[in-house]
Amino acid sequence: MKARYAKGAIVDRRPMMVWATIAILASAVVSLIMAVPLAQSHGHDLFAFTVNRAFSVVCHQLPERSFYLSGHPFAVCARCMGLYSGIAVAACFYPLVRSLERTDSLPTIWLFVAAAPMTIDVSLDHLDIWHNTHFSRFLTGTLLGAATMFYIVPGLIKLTSYIPKKKIKSRRQRI
Repeated sequence: MKARYAKGAIVDRRPMMVWATIAILASAVVSLIMAVPLAQSHGHDLFAFTVNRAFSVVCHQLPERSFYLSGHPFAVCARCMGLYSGIAVAACFYPLVRSLERTDSLPTIWLFVAAAPMTIDVSLDHLDIWHNTHFSRFLTGTLLGAATMFYIVPGLIKLTSYIPKKKIKSRRQRI
């Protein structure tokens, strides 16, 4: 097998670090959301209250629109859970779908295409034509959340490419 880089070449690991950071943070957010009902069922009310309070800034948290675990609602509604889950799953699998070395975003039209099902779902429910369900909220949120990763990851990788690389002195130069 042939070496990918020439001996002594400097390999930029920033794209890998950006991706790993996003994937870990997104997974941690989903874990926090799911930890709230478990914490409540085991008597850790202060933790559950704190996390719920933090998510109340971005979600209405209506109990009738939330998934339940151990008899308690998640920290966010089904649609927000879909958004966060879609972000986490797409972030984890991003390098399998697209190279981390690519910093170009997909055409913006794809973001609108991903948002269209959610818009239709909300509109039909609002107009009393069709009543959406937990599943439709979660699914449309997941689609939009996953699509956003194809804009966020390349954007953050490109942003970090503007940060100058640190020059690391070899062992001989330090002595």
